[in-house]
Amino acid sequence: MIDLALPKGSLEEQTLNLFREADLEVKRTDRDYSPRIRDHRIGKVKILRPQEIPGYVARGYFDVGISGLDWVEETAADVEVVAKLNYSKTGEGNVKIVIAVAQDETITRVEEIRKNSRVTTEYPALTRKFFADLAIPVQLFPSYGASEAKVPDLMDVVVDLTETGTTLRRNGLKIIGEIMESSTVIVANHASMANIEKRRVIYEVVTLLLGVVEARRQALLTMNVPAERIEEVIAVLPALKKPTVGRLHGIDFFSVQTVVDKAAVNTLIPLLKGAGAEDILEIPIAKIVR
Repeated sequence: MIDLALPKGSLEEQTLNLFREADLEVKRTDRDYSPRIRDHRIGKVKILRPQEIPGYVARGYFDVGISGLDWVEETAADVEVVAKLNYSKTGEGNVKIVIAVAQDETITRVEEIRKNSRVTTEYPALTRKFFADLAIPVQLFPSYGASEAKVPDLMDVVVDLTETGTTLRRNGLKIIGEIMESSTVIVANHASMANIEKRRVIYEVVTLLLGVVEARRQALLTMNVPAERIEEVIAVLPALKKPTVGRLHGIDFFSVQTVVDKAAVNTLIPLLKGAGAEDILEIPIAKIVR
């Protein structure tokens, strides 16, 4: 049995959706920070700030946690990154820690930032190291939210997390550099990973979660194809996929099934129909475990 820490705040909704789709639904009320997962492999569950989770996992308060790689690096937590989860607060994809200044600034590169500039950030450790490596002395001001709103009136530079840069641009800022790219990660305590039984359970749970992540990108297509058109249909299917083909009983038709990239389905279905496929079904996939 393993104890688990899940993130609250920006990663909360996506994480709870992932666990629900993995049939590991987190049962809680709106004010319940100690929910339950009805699975014999999972014991204590806590919902905590993602900034805190790597440190708690490193200290052994939890066997496993989900947080951002940015917070693992910022806190220098001694944990094992077991897997990367391809989602952020709004959906699929990663985020970046970037350096931004006011749009009317003449600065276009990080190296041009003036000495002793006022820099605000929620990532003081990463920011301090970044500017130290560049040998640019700066005044560092820890931020506790709305960092982009402080430039240029209170600060000269902001180091902030962004997915698309839209919020920064909307607040009159431009990105001039990047510290790191971050993703949501599953981290584990070293002692837990050294325990044979806990390690087995950790990988079982991780397999279920990654199975959902993989399935979100794929769809199952099934169709009936007249025998004389089967080669045309097979030629339309993605070259790297190996479809399952079986003859239908009593008629000169084949049944074809294949897994394809979900992003390509809307383009692929008309091509399959044009090649002779009939009764085409797109079926959602719950998990893909390779």
